[in-house]
Amino acid sequence: MTDYMNKTGERPMPLEGVCVLEYAVFHAGPGTSAILGDLGAEVIKVENGLGDPERYWKEVGGMDLSMPDGEGAMFEISNRNKKAIWLDITKKKGREILFQLIKEADVFLTNLRKSTKVKLGIDYVSLAKINPKIIHANVSGYGPQGPVSDQGAYDPMGQARSGMMFATGVKEPALVNLAVLDQATAIAASHAILTALFFRERRGIGQEVHLSLYSTGLWLMYINMMMIGSLSIDPAAESGRFQNSPLRNRFCCKDGKWLIGAHHPEEKYWPGFCEATEQTALLSDSRFQDDAGRRGHCQELIELFDEVFATKTRDEWLNLLEAKGLMFCPVQGSREVFKDPQALINKYLVDFEHPTYGTLKIPGYPVHFSAARAGTQTKAPALGEHTDVIMRRIGYSEGEIHNLKAEGVIR
Repeated sequence: MTDYMNKTGERPMPLEGVCVLEYAVFHAGPGTSAILGDLGAEVIKVENGLGDPERYWKEVGGMDLSMPDGEGAMFEISNRNKKAIWLDITKKKGREILFQLIKEADVFLTNLRKSTKVKLGIDYVSLAKINPKIIHANVSGYGPQGPVSDQGAYDPMGQARSGMMFATGVKEPALVNLAVLDQATAIAASHAILTALFFRERRGIGQEVHLSLYSTGLWLMYINMMMIGSLSIDPAAESGRFQNSPLRNRFCCKDGKWLIGAHHPEEKYWPGFCEATEQTALLSDSRFQDDAGRRGHCQELIELFDEVFATKTRDEWLNLLEAKGLMFCPVQGSREVFKDPQALINKYLVDFEHPTYGTLKIPGYPVHFSAARAGTQTKAPALGEHTDVIMRRIGYSEGEIHNLKAEGVIR
């Protein structure tokens, strides 16, 4: 393994040496480059005015999202691993600086509307003239073409248009919180960028990539859409507990905690389930002899097993069910997950030493590499925190930096 170590004695990060230039706001776009930063890419975030509005997003759905110093928590989430430059690209000199950064970048990421990109001269056609090998990554609300292609959108709108809000199993449309589609879009966008970088490595060709909240929502709904398209079956219909057999259901236990099971084929597991729950009399009941019978008498069975599971705690039941080789697990709230040894041992949750907030428990990178490392490296930057450092790196003198600040080009 020592062959894989870098000069500091650590395993290298997969994207070391890759430079990502970001001009994006909120989460779906910035969350993309945060993931690339988890993999070791250098990410430079360009902001102007008051900066990314997510810096000031401190309340949603009645939840207070303020960090101890008053910063919005979502900005920290979306902008870890980044350097920040304040740069007014509406000014000619500002665009000249941006174009110098483009020459050095491997990836340019934005989630501005296409009309705004053209107006600012940061569309793919314009930037490819400066750096033909650039990967120009775009995240939008609804896609690059069509009647609403230049409309903005947020996570709830992507969930609504893609059918996700009817995929929760309840009668009325419901959102999956918080910003789940934004995060899924960021994951999908990072996947697209990595694919384009691999293509460029093999073919030497840069390109534009584009995905949207809408396309990601549909991709998440792939199975549902395939069922509708091929069988005219909508699996997103209401799905209550009394529509499923006990082997594909959830139960509340004596301590108020829930567990859930999923078994295929059910016939294989039914005897063990009856034995674990001490309901072996059901094995000789003609109503429940096969899958069709159990489905036809779901309500009777679920009401029976609701009473059975209420007699023991969740952990007691999980031990009994596991001993019979049954497929059950706890239904955990987010706070429980933070205490789950399975999440901690696998480093799905890790400690991060934040210079301002102290030790934070955060999601780790979800992939284990045998020869590399990944994960959050640095906190989200203050507005314009690295402007001077970045300007010096691309050749500007202290005097030039001072003058550009006086002109309001940089800050």
